[in-house]
Amino acid sequence: MTHPDPSVTPPAPKPLVLVVDDAPQNLSLMDDLLSDDYAVKVAPNGLRALKIARSIPAPDLILLDIMMPDMDGYEVCRQLKADPQTQDIPVIFLSARTQLADEHLGLTLGAVDYITKPISPAIVLARIKTHLALRAAAVFLQDKNAYLEAEVTRRTEETRLTEEATILAMTSLAETRDNETGHHILRTQRYVRALAVSLRHHPRFCAYLDDEIIDLLFRSAPLHDIGKVGIPDRILLKPGKLDVEEFDIMKTHTTLGHVAIERAKARVGRPIAFLDIAGEIALSHQEKWDGSGYPQGLAGDAIPVSARLMAVADVYDALISRRVYKEAFSHERSVAIIVQGRGQHFDPDIVDAFLSIQDACRAIAEEFSDSDEDLAELQGRMQAL
Repeated sequence: MTHPDPSVTPPAPKPLVLVVDDAPQNLSLMDDLLSDDYAVKVAPNGLRALKIARSIPAPDLILLDIMMPDMDGYEVCRQLKADPQTQDIPVIFLSARTQLADEHLGLTLGAVDYITKPISPAIVLARIKTHLALRAAAVFLQDKNAYLEAEVTRRTEETRLTEEATILAMTSLAETRDNETGHHILRTQRYVRALAVSLRHHPRFCAYLDDEIIDLLFRSAPLHDIGKVGIPDRILLKPGKLDVEEFDIMKTHTTLGHVAIERAKARVGRPIAFLDIAGEIALSHQEKWDGSGYPQGLAGDAIPVSARLMAVADVYDALISRRVYKEAFSHERSVAIIVQGRGQHFDPDIVDAFLSIQDACRAIAEEFSDSDEDLAELQGRMQAL
């Protein structure tokens, strides 16, 4: 028993040509003409032709007669082109009809060529070769485009994962020194997203809050307090009230965070949308609607939308959360304080949106609540100072 030599590449399969004609002598003629160069299948009527065209392997090209009983070639072509499974198979009409109107109709129905009978074998072979080459080029381009689309999708996902890993690394660093827990980050980013979704059709915000921006807000929000990494422990973890000098130092976490993000953007050397928004939030989330906030004393619409959303989310979470130096306020009391700051601390329309989704915010707070272990860990860190 002999075995095939694995070093020898098997020949490529011949292109498959389907010949459709109700005259047996024509089928025999075309089979003799084509069989040296092509695999040939024949069909004596339209129904059989459609069945073969929809089978596997599908024909690479169809030679189609027009004048056939029951279903003429025009109708066969119509059905081939209407079916996604067969619409890309090139069709060449072979017909005794010689009128220009017949040729025009065939090409209009989607045929790639029209050859009149009696045929010239040389012309038929040349036309078949040409259209198979065009078909092969089209398939190659489709495969190439599919590959490129898959590669773009893969790289986009890779970039997204890299961005998320960057955020996670930076926020994890901040968490090791902050007097708040990682659950604060999980809660605030979800409050921000819920607020943005509720405002996306509001006349003041609809031009900004599309799906892409809302996703970027969600991913950027965890970096709002990244600048606290630069605040000394004696101030950051102080259990009591900060004095004036200490508070002035604490306020620099906004500019420290913004500078760190801007440096990251500069080193990357290209625009990164989530870092643009993260920089806005880090710098401006302590600004107040009436201009009394910090670090720039911005007021009203001069404060970026991203920072205004975070301001409400951050304050609400601070109010409802337990800390080693304070008990949690009730949801109702926290909401009342937010409402009291409407038009002074907060954008009035964002407060109104917050009121409309306050039940959802309460549910987020409950789902990502701090455990006793979280508070014990914070207390241990503070006692170690």
